[in-house]
Amino acid sequence: MLEIGVVTSESYDEEAEKFIRESYKVKLEHSLVSASKWESIWKEAFLSKKEKTSEQTMSYIQCMILNDELPPEVFQKLVNSHLDEIQAYILHEATATTLRNDPNTPPSREIITTELIYYWMISLNVPVEFQHWHLNRLITLIRVINLKNSPAKKQNMAERRAENRRRLQQFNTTG
Repeated sequence: MLEIGVVTSESYDEEAEKFIRESYKVKLEHSLVSASKWESIWKEAFLSKKEKTSEQTMSYIQCMILNDELPPEVFQKLVNSHLDEIQAYILHEATATTLRNDPNTPPSREIITTELIYYWMISLNVPVEFQHWHLNRLITLIRVINLKNSPAKKQNMAERRAENRRRLQQFNTTG
């Protein structure tokens, strides 16, 4: 979860000689739930490679907000530093796990929607509470479960022969 402070009004009290600020703490969550809300509004896949318009981006930020009641001026008072912080939070991996992409596996052309991610969660017995995890972390967990559940990849005969030749040369033996 990300919390940002948004100042909605600022004035100066001359008698007290100090500034008076009205501000709100806005709580945001980049999660499957937020992406699902966004997809229900825009009727397109949130995780697509297609660049989002500024209107779609602002819509997603609204979908991320966890606060129950915020005055509309809070949203209008977001400045570039807030948007940069939100963008950095969305892009953050939120995990220590790193996974290598197999260069022999072509990238999937499947359109990944939130319903597909929910399907993966159900199929892999991932608890539904994880829908509130940072979205990148949840997707990493799903990938880890898939990797751990898949059978070990066997070498083909050509790879085995090449590896044997390499070892014979390395240890200067005839076998």
